[in-house]
Amino acid sequence: MSTQGLRSVKFRRVTSVIAHRGAPRLARENTIEAFTAAVGVGAAGIELDARRTADLVLVVHHDAHVAGRPLIEQTAADLPPWIPTVVAALDACAGAFVNVEIKNDPGEPDFDPDETVAAEVIAELGRRSEAPENWLISSFRRETVDRCRALNPAIPTAWLTVNQVTADEIESLVAAGHAAVHPWVPTVDRGLIERCHAAGLQVNTWTCNDPVRAIELAGWGIDGICTDEPDVMTATLAEV
Repeated sequence: MSTQGLRSVKFRRVTSVIAHRGAPRLARENTIEAFTAAVGVGAAGIELDARRTADLVLVVHHDAHVAGRPLIEQTAADLPPWIPTVVAALDACAGAFVNVEIKNDPGEPDFDPDETVAAEVIAELGRRSEAPENWLISSFRRETVDRCRALNPAIPTAWLTVNQVTADEIESLVAAGHAAVHPWVPTVDRGLIERCHAAGLQVNTWTCNDPVRAIELAGWGIDGICTDEPDVMTATLAEV
């Protein structure tokens, strides 16, 4: 189906374009340049990845390794200059809401069972002047977002998943006070969005770079679309 064929869909709510690691088709991902570019093309939100260094500095990087070495074994001063601190990244995202994804995979060298990064992210966001609603913290590790929620329930939290979201998981997320679920885009259908909305849970999907699929999702009332092409998605959804 063409995008023209979908443009007559009446949206039930505004769908936010969330720039995945900034605007990685316009600048190197997870860099100040990528975040600035995402703001410049009108992305409503920006997603970035938080990890910690050996000297406990929060930095923005997707992978657990840098130049073949675990990031957790390097100090902030060891890192390439294009890897920003979380503080600098948040400053660069001014004008958009920020989705901080906390990387905390048990299979990676910087696995953090004590949720040190969660506590540091919450502390940093609490020091800033923006309203709590300007932030959204997410993680694939449920315990991580649960910890963030416990530390500061005013800051919205979301659970990331690659699998089909079950009714039990929706119920559990709502009971814990989380604001959203972030499912992988192939697993999303109209029914999931309707079930989540009926329970009071928002849905932001990742990672969608197909304008036709984006228009379909927006027509179903999805809350946010995380994309590598925020310029394309912003223009696409602005025309419907």
